[in-house]
Amino acid sequence: MSLRLTSHHTLVACRRVSTLTTQLSHLYSPNLNHLKPRVITRSSPAGISRAFTHTMAPVPKTMKAVYISKTGGTEVLEYKTDVPVPTPIDGNILVKNDFVGVNFIDTYFRSGLYPAPQFPYILGREGEGTIVAVGDGDVLDFKVGDKVVYMGDSAYAEYTSTPASRALKVPSSFKPGTAAASLLQGLTALTLVREAHHVQKGDWVLVHAAAGGTGLLLCQLLRAIGANTIGTVSTPEKAELATAAGAAHIINYSHEDVKERVLALTEGKGCIAIFDGVGKATFDLSLACVARKGTMVSFGNASGAVPPFTINRLTAKNARLLRPTLFNYVTTREEFTGYTEELFGFIEKDGLNVRVHEVYPLTEIKRAQEDLEGRKTTGKLLIDPSK
Repeated sequence: MSLRLTSHHTLVACRRVSTLTTQLSHLYSPNLNHLKPRVITRSSPAGISRAFTHTMAPVPKTMKAVYISKTGGTEVLEYKTDVPVPTPIDGNILVKNDFVGVNFIDTYFRSGLYPAPQFPYILGREGEGTIVAVGDGDVLDFKVGDKVVYMGDSAYAEYTSTPASRALKVPSSFKPGTAAASLLQGLTALTLVREAHHVQKGDWVLVHAAAGGTGLLLCQLLRAIGANTIGTVSTPEKAELATAAGAAHIINYSHEDVKERVLALTEGKGCIAIFDGVGKATFDLSLACVARKGTMVSFGNASGAVPPFTINRLTAKNARLLRPTLFNYVTTREEFTGYTEELFGFIEKDGLNVRVHEVYPLTEIKRAQEDLEGRKTTGKLLIDPSK
């Protein structure tokens, strides 16, 4: 693979950021079918008035969706076929979803680790599909019929109203599902190696869960940088995938001592950067493996939340500890578009491989989340909301 990372990426013109969270009151507004075509007048950059015809594609009044009315295990996931289709508010677009991503953050909201903004609450943070309506206000250059991918709330549904500022057009060269499969995990991997710890050629880096969706993308990006990547896995099959993605060294934690192997590989120094999306189960191990003046990046809670931490533990190695979230790296429109366009460029031109584990019917969302939490998967999990 000829993937090459440079130290900077191109950013597009900054626009005002719309609120990421769509209130559920807008989700349950069933009057979309009664909206008529209308003409909206906007100003061009030069101040010249232009008229845009705003037409609505046929949209049903109700849709299939999965929401939670309380927190708990997968038993609280409710599949419904009569949820009102949302009306796009100012600055929003209405997307008919073809593919929806399944992410650990969905399980955090379901379990109560992260507080849901309200109940009932439709889960899901990313999707890919076709715009069927646009709201008033600034929807950038989006129009009905555009194929887009977005990062927002309430994606476990046939239709999602999402801020235009959190969407991008899907490259025409992409196969169906590639954009949804790459967005959150790809942006996570890219911002981790750029900003959480700016990895340099020759750095020793430890990646936990190296055969997972984010792990496989991290391994590919780290290989492109020229880092010495150590990946942890649980099975020989996952070891093969992580090796193919770029992990130079594999540790099967089911029967190998991770700390012992890391120290042996690094001549007792440890890793200058550790990317840990597992959380509670690996936190202490990761701290033990970090090098002097190294960075421990805890970016997920797959095994549970990390318990309270005594900051003085960092003094032994002058180590840095970071708990980032993707959304704080791509807050502005220019950050979101800059990183996403760079990511899509790697996929289109440099062969970044986006592995899809399985496309689940929406009716099988419980199985999808159980597979994800049970670490039975490799690569990305997607949902087909039409089934």
